[in-house]
Amino acid sequence: MTASETLFPMSPVELLSGSPIPELRRLEVTENDREVVISGQVSSFYIKQLAQESVRVAVAGRMLQNRVVVGR
Repeated sequence: MTASETLFPMSPVELLSGSPIPELRRLEVTENDREVVISGQVSSFYIKQLAQESVRVAVAGRMLQNRVVVGR
């Protein structure tokens, strides 16, 4: 087990897919060794920001891109 696995036991994908908020569970997360990208559509700017802050703890020094679109 690496230090990052100890500090961040859940991946960004797991964090959103395990959320109690249905809109967050529907978002797509792609990641590699340099970046984490969140994409999809939500109903409010608040939910968009919530998605970003929910995964921020697990980006582990990578760039985080929030490509979530607000609108219905």
